[in-house]
Amino acid sequence: MTTRAGPSTASATGVARRARAWWRQMARRARGRQWPALRGSTGDLMIVDLRDRLAAHGRIPALPDGWRVESVVRSAHADAFSGDFVVATTHRSGGQLEVVVVDVSGKGQDAGVRSLQLSGAFGGLLGAMPREQFLPAANDYLLDQAWDEGFASAVHVAVDLCSGEFWVASAGHPPPVHLHAGSGTIEVLGTVGSPALGVVDELGCRGVTGRIEPGDTLMLYTDGLVDAPGLSLEQATDRLLGVAEEVLATRRGGAPAVLEGLRSDDSDDRALVLLRRD
Repeated sequence: MTTRAGPSTASATGVARRARAWWRQMARRARGRQWPALRGSTGDLMIVDLRDRLAAHGRIPALPDGWRVESVVRSAHADAFSGDFVVATTHRSGGQLEVVVVDVSGKGQDAGVRSLQLSGAFGGLLGAMPREQFLPAANDYLLDQAWDEGFASAVHVAVDLCSGEFWVASAGHPPPVHLHAGSGTIEVLGTVGSPALGVVDELGCRGVTGRIEPGDTLMLYTDGLVDAPGLSLEQATDRLLGVAEEVLATRRGGAPAVLEGLRSDDSDDRALVLLRRD
């Protein structure tokens, strides 16, 4: 793959550097306070503040008429933080939307602190460089952290909001799904993936393309939705597709309704994003 260098890449590098310094400081403060032992109003306020910051990074920007994005993130055992998170941005012209869904290794507060740092850094990178460069840049950032448990899976989609054409790539992540309204078919997008972020130096992922037509839905999710006790991965994935088709085809709801319909085990973090074109 040919990558492009130029002002956008240099700008993105500067953004990542500033984000890295700030989020490292926040992570050190969090770890230094020993999260499980936090008590009283100061600790409670800090947890609320960091959780709100993480939620803010996943806020979907305003979209033009005819487009909707619904996202839901649930933490394992209803913990304060989730190791799954969403980051989204639109370009200045408003003509392109980019969304990343990330699953950080581990669970609970340790994973939450890593999610907080990564969501800030990834938010700085997203939209600041050509789409093909985002996952490699995110991989470099993660490797630089040298965390003991420092890998994360991710799926990244860029959508042209005028034509509906999209590009999607993944790194160690469950494949995205395209629900075609016209034909009623469900397409599992076989992205040529790579190992998860933070595992190898050179990330060899390659994107695939498609087009979201009116009535279609593009579904991104983390493995917490297809990690069901007693079911194989294939069976659990079929179950997810069946629930999604039933909910969306009958217009009985959106992302929260799909998650509720699955009644998935709450021992893992779960995230689901539905990108829909009316």
